[in-house]
Amino acid sequence: MSRARPGTEGPGSDSTPLPEVEVRRSPRRKRTVTAFREADRIVVLIPQRMSKADERTFVEQMVAKVLAREARTSPPRGDAALATRAAALARTHLGGRLDPVPLPTSVQWVTNQSRRWGSCTPSTGSIRLSHRLQAMPAWVVDYVLVHELAHLAEPSHSARFWALVAGYPEAERARGYLEGYVAAQRGAGEGPEASIDDAGGWDDVDDGSDERG
Repeated sequence: MSRARPGTEGPGSDSTPLPEVEVRRSPRRKRTVTAFREADRIVVLIPQRMSKADERTFVEQMVAKVLAREARTSPPRGDAALATRAAALARTHLGGRLDPVPLPTSVQWVTNQSRRWGSCTPSTGSIRLSHRLQAMPAWVVDYVLVHELAHLAEPSHSARFWALVAGYPEAERARGYLEGYVAAQRGAGEGPEASIDDAGGWDDVDDGSDERG
C-alpha cells in the first residue's frame, strides 16, 4: 500500500488542489484497476504484480476519472461555485417564465440550518443552503436552489410558486429523495431534521432575521 499526492492541479485547472491518493495492491486482483473516493482521499486498487511504470499510468488515469465523475455529479463545494450554479439554474429553468430573471445577490453554504434545507430573503436577494446538502446528489442541491430562486419572484408557497419550481425537470424526484431522507433520519432517531410541510415546501422565506452561518 502506498500513498501519494499526484500534484496540486486538477484537470483543466491551474489551481485546483487534488486529494490525497492511496494505492492498494491486492494479490486477489489480476487485471482490473478500480478507484473510489474514501473520505478525503481517492483509493486506487491495483494488481499486486503491476509494475511501477504501469502503476503511475493507471493511477493518473483512474484519479482523473474519479474527479471527472465528481465534477458531473457532486454539488458545488464553495460559495462562489454555488453562486455560479444558482445563476445558471435561474437562467435555464426560470428564464422562460420570468422577465427579468431573478438572480440572487449572494448564495452561501451555512452550518446552522438544522431544520431547513435552504432559506431565502427576497428583500435582499440572499439565499442560504444547509451544509448537509453537500453529501447529497447534485440534482437534489439544484432542486433546492431552484426552490429558493423561485422565492425571489414569489415569496409564498402559492400555486404560481410551485409552477415556477416545476420548471426544474428533477423536481418531483428530488422532493421524493428529501422526503425519504427525512423519514429515514426520524426512523433512526437522529432528528430533528429538515422537514417538508403539507404544502410540499419549507418555511424558508424570511425577513432577513433567520438563522445564518
